[in-house]
Amino acid sequence: MTEPTRIPAAEHGLTRQRIDSRALEVTDGLIAAGFEAYLVGGCVRDLLLGNTPKDFDVATSATPEEVHELLPRTRLIGRRFRIVHVRIGREIIEVSTFRKSPDDDDDESASDHRQQDANGLILRDNLFGSMEDDAFRRDLTINALYFDPVTEEVVDYVGGLADLKHNRLRLIGAPKVRFTEDPVRLLRVLRFQAKLGFAIDPAVADVIPAVHDLLQVAAPARLFDEVSKLFLTGHADRMWDLLCEYDVANTLFPCAPPDSPLIRAAMQNTDLRVAADKPVTPGFLFAVLLWPDFVARCHEMAEPDKPLTFSQQAADEALRMQQHIIAVPRRFSQFVKETWLLQQRLVQPAAKSIGTLVGHPRFRAAYDFLVLRAATEEEHLTERADWWTEYQAADEEQQAEMRGKLAPSKSKRRRRRRKKPAQ
Repeated sequence: MTEPTRIPAAEHGLTRQRIDSRALEVTDGLIAAGFEAYLVGGCVRDLLLGNTPKDFDVATSATPEEVHELLPRTRLIGRRFRIVHVRIGREIIEVSTFRKSPDDDDDESASDHRQQDANGLILRDNLFGSMEDDAFRRDLTINALYFDPVTEEVVDYVGGLADLKHNRLRLIGAPKVRFTEDPVRLLRVLRFQAKLGFAIDPAVADVIPAVHDLLQVAAPARLFDEVSKLFLTGHADRMWDLLCEYDVANTLFPCAPPDSPLIRAAMQNTDLRVAADKPVTPGFLFAVLLWPDFVARCHEMAEPDKPLTFSQQAADEALRMQQHIIAVPRRFSQFVKETWLLQQRLVQPAAKSIGTLVGHPRFRAAYDFLVLRAATEEEHLTERADWWTEYQAADEEQQAEMRGKLAPSKSKRRRRRRKKPAQ
């Protein structure tokens, strides 16, 4: 048994006053019912760093079913890791039960609650234990800090406070084993490096090149969620550097050139939008990352006199191949496809269809995509990108004049029907 370090509020400065009242409502309710309950993970880490957490997680000795019965407005979710979402107003507090260490499977029923494949990948983990067990089941030491809402102490089993103080990212346990259990931890390490600027522990960094291919066995749907977090939290530019540095980019996006100016510009533009509190979507970044594959497939399929005939098929195949690695939900894959297929209509606009084109739900995304292409890889598109920029800023009279100057679209010549010879 490991005795934790308990740090009083006088030393770490974190008190109940800095905790979201809705999170305290959950912990206080569980404690009043006789259970243990602590704030844990990223919210404790961020508060100790002086930052404002985006959400709050609670760890408890109560089982998911007990939490569900005790607290109102709850929802049991997950099969791999069963947790409870507690809705309070517009906020959701995530509640998880203390999990047991995989080395303690002496219980005969353990196999009913935890499953691993032959390589050690955890398929299901709902074997519950103590707070100490739970601490050693977490990934990074800085994410295994607990805040006691009663005593206001920070509880540390794994040296997380020291790592937080020294800006260090260290895994709990043997890195290769922890990555094998859950390859997505690799992405989390890189994400926190990009977000916090902490140094990755050499013992962890040395293992990454040897294990990044394990991401290919991770659930594609889960990878979509994790990859979206990588790029949409304001650190996409640095994140792309790290993915390329550790050769993880090639595993996730085999057809995306690491040195692509288009990808670099898209990542930087995304960071600017996040900083300005503007909306961002994973659909746009997936359109950029998969663009080289789409273009290559178009060239491969196209006939010399029919370059657009196979665009739809090329888009479907590029997305289908990516789905084997990262499962892009339909609403985003459709976004990607429409953004691609509008490119040629933007480059060679027909005067009669300008109104329909501007009214298309993906017009703005396709226009932004065209501007990025013109600014990075295809300078011949600059004139057309500038035309669309000017068109959107013009009044109706000016727009009509601009449409009138467009080259007329080539109309198909109608074949004259041969007259039947007179009888």
